[in-house]
Amino acid sequence: MSGLDPTTEAVENYLKAIHRLAGESAAGEAGMKAIGNMVGVATGTATAMVKRLAAAKLAKYERFGGVRLTAKGERAAVDILRRHRLIETFLVETLKLDWSVVHAEAERLEHAVSPLVLEALDAHLGRPRTDPHGDPIPGANGTLRETGGEPLASATAGARVRVLRIADQDPAFLTFAARHGLRPDARIAVLAIDSQAESMLVQAHGSPSVSIAFAAAAKVIVE
Repeated sequence: MSGLDPTTEAVENYLKAIHRLAGESAAGEAGMKAIGNMVGVATGTATAMVKRLAAAKLAKYERFGGVRLTAKGERAAVDILRRHRLIETFLVETLKLDWSVVHAEAERLEHAVSPLVLEALDAHLGRPRTDPHGDPIPGANGTLRETGGEPLASATAGARVRVLRIADQDPAFLTFAARHGLRPDARIAVLAIDSQAESMLVQAHGSPSVSIAFAAAAKVIVE
């Protein structure tokens, strides 16, 4: 088990899922059920793989507890994120694909890109710091810069904010966001808050105003 290859597609998908879920958790750990849901397998299957990751010193796992990556696992996960986000950027900037479809395409391509091709992509794109959705692209040395920010849903009436990133990769939501000017670097004015309807009226510079539910506004990260 200790010889588990960290570069296989299945292992990479698990490492990426654990990295994301742990980063979103206050405890810094990923739950087994959530890992299974994100990877698309039953909890028992996820548990078996996590045990293999632990044996390979890519993750730490205790029975009935959460899962977190080791330093080795973290480096591998960040490398996957770098590949994924550079590929997304290439697909949008060079191939001119719509930002709503590139996440799924990058999921397919990220496992096949060699370090040589990845470095060439990075250079071709001018060493971008973020991908089309505003997520930070890790550096070649493994550093991952956090963007910070807070959900648009937490803004008050009269606030003027700038979009940092879109936290939801769902194609339908990205299409909605683009249609209303909710893209990274866009300037947003919060015109009104309707607490009863759990929605807010916002307007991106150069776009008509739109009413957006708090749940949807929580997916738009601003500063």
